[in-house]
Amino acid sequence: MRRPDQQTTTRPTPDAAPGTTPDTPPAEATGPGTRRTADTGGAARSPDPAGPRPAGDLTTEAALAPYLRGQAAEFLRSLRLHHEHSAPADSGGHDAAAATRALRRSARRISGSLHTFRAALDPLWADQLRAELAWLSGILAREHAYANRLTRLVEALHQLSGPALPAARGVRAAGESATSDAQGRAALGVGAARAGALLERRLTLARTRSHSAALQALGSSRFHAVADAVALLASDVPLAPGTAGRTAEALLEPAERAEQRLLTAVAALPPDDTEPYNEAQDAAWHQARLLLRLHRYAHEVVLGAADPALTGAGHALDLHRDAVEAAGAAAAAARTPRIAPATAYALGVLHADQRHEVEAARTVFRGTWPYAAALSTP
Repeated sequence: MRRPDQQTTTRPTPDAAPGTTPDTPPAEATGPGTRRTADTGGAARSPDPAGPRPAGDLTTEAALAPYLRGQAAEFLRSLRLHHEHSAPADSGGHDAAAATRALRRSARRISGSLHTFRAALDPLWADQLRAELAWLSGILAREHAYANRLTRLVEALHQLSGPALPAARGVRAAGESATSDAQGRAALGVGAARAGALLERRLTLARTRSHSAALQALGSSRFHAVADAVALLASDVPLAPGTAGRTAEALLEPAERAEQRLLTAVAALPPDDTEPYNEAQDAAWHQARLLLRLHRYAHEVVLGAADPALTGAGHALDLHRDAVEAAGAAAAAARTPRIAPATAYALGVLHADQRHEVEAARTVFRGTWPYAAALSTP
C-alpha cells in the first residue's frame, strides 16, 4: 500500500511544512493508485471540501467511535420514521420507502465499518452485529430492487417496441434486406405487450413476497435484538482492549488495506473488448462494487467525508448491477413454460438490450475511474 510520502485517499494530509500552502500540489505519485489529473489541471482532488481531519485527531476514540455512534443514531431515527409512516393512516408509502432507504444506508455503513476496522473493535461483537445488519439490509433491499427492476424492464420494452428497432450493435451482413427488419419489428410489437404483462406478474409477485418478508422481519425478535444492539452502540462503542491509546495507524492501516483491495480488484477486471454476453464475468464487477463501497465508508471514517472523485465510478457500478439483474429477470421470464414464440422473442431482445446496458455501464466506469494506472491495458 502507498505510504505517507505517496498520494493516498485514506491518509489525512499532514500539517503543512513551513513555506507551503494548502494549495501546493503534492508530488506526482507513481504507485498503482495514481490519480488522473488531466481534468483538474494537475492539481490533486481534495477528498473533503471542508478540509481533511488532522492526523493527530485520528484515533479510534476521536474518529471511529463518533462515526459509529452517529450512524447508530441515524439508524434509530430512520427506524422511528419508518414506524410512523408505516401506520395505516399513512397510505402513501413514499415516506416509509424513504425511511427504509435511510435505514439500509446507516446499516450498510455500520456493517462496512465493523468489517474494515474489526481489529480496533471487540471482534466477537463486531462479527455478530455485522452479520445481523447484513441480514437486515438484504431483507429490506429486495422489495425496492424488484420495483426498480420492473420499471426498468417495462420502460426498455416500450423503447424497443417503438416505430423502429434500435440500430444494430454490429456490422450488418452485406445481403441483409429491409424485409427482415420489418418482420422483426412486427414480431417484437406483438410480443412486447405480452412480455411486459409476464414480467409484471412475475416481479409484482416477487415484490409482494419481499414486502411481506420485510414486515415479518421487522416484527421478529431477531430484528428487535438488532435494534437493541444498535441502540447500545449509539451510546457505547465496544473497542478492543488497548486501542484507546493507539496511534492513527490503528485506523490508517485497515483503511489503506481496503483501498488496496479495491485497486487490485479493479486492475483485475476484464478488458474493454470482452464479450458483453459473458455473464461469468459479472461476479468480478459485483466484487469491485462491494469493495468500492467498503473503501467509501473507510474514507468517511478517516477523512470525515466520502471521496467525491469516486462518485461517478460508484454510480456506474450501481447501473451495472441493475442492468445485470434486469437481464437475468428477462432471461428467467423467457424460460417460462408454454409462452408464445413472439413473447419469447421480445424477452430475448430485451435480454440482449440489458446486456448491452451492462457493457455501457462498464465503459462509463472506465471513463470515470480516477486512478489511471489501475485500468491500464496490458
